[in-house]
Amino acid sequence: MILPLLLLYTLTLVYLAITERFRNFALLVGLQGWLLFVIALLRLHAAAAPELLFVAAETLAFKGLLVPWLLLRIIRRTRTNRVLRSGSTQFHALLLSLGALAVSASVTRYIDDPAVDPLFFGVALYALLSGLILIVLRRRIFAHMVGFLAIENGVFLFSTAIGVEMPLLLNVAILLDILISVLMLGLFFTRIDLRLHAGDADSLTRVKD
Repeated sequence: MILPLLLLYTLTLVYLAITERFRNFALLVGLQGWLLFVIALLRLHAAAAPELLFVAAETLAFKGLLVPWLLLRIIRRTRTNRVLRSGSTQFHALLLSLGALAVSASVTRYIDDPAVDPLFFGVALYALLSGLILIVLRRRIFAHMVGFLAIENGVFLFSTAIGVEMPLLLNVAILLDILISVLMLGLFFTRIDLRLHAGDADSLTRVKD
C-alpha cells in the first residue's frame, strides 16, 4: 500500500519541476501533505497513540490544509499566477529532475543498514534535490518558498525512514519542520506587505506629481 503512495509522491515532485502556475504549486503542496499523512500512518501504525496523533496533526492539518491555504491566499494577494523562468526551459527542468531521481535511486542502492528503509530514503533524497532544483531554476520567491517546503518534506521522509526505530527523532524533526515553515511563511508575508505598501506609495507619489 505504501509503494503506490510513494510513487505518486514522486510524480508530484516531477510535476513541481515543470509546472509554471503558482496555483499548481499550492495544490501540489496540499496533495503532498495528504500523501505524507497516509504514508506516516501506515509506516508508524505500531507507534503509540499520542505520537500518531502528533504526526497526523502535523501532516494533515499543517501540510495538507494550512500551508496550501496560505499559499493560495498569497496568490490572491499578489495577483500573479505564473512563474518566470530564469534561462531554463521546462525540458531542461524535467531533465534535471529525472537526473536527480536517477542519482537518488543510485545512492539508495548503497544503503546497507537494516534500520533504514531504502525506499523512504530514496524518495526523501529525491525530494531534497527537487527542492534545490526548484530554488535554483526559478526567480520568484514564491517558487523558492515551495522549494523549501519540498526540502522540509524530504527531511520528514528521512526521519520517517528510521522513525519506527527512533520515534523521538521523528517528533523532533516534525517540530523543526513546523518551526521553519512558520518562520518562512511569516517572512514571506512580511515581504509581500512591504512590496504592496511600496507599490501603493509609488502610486500615490505619481498621483501627487
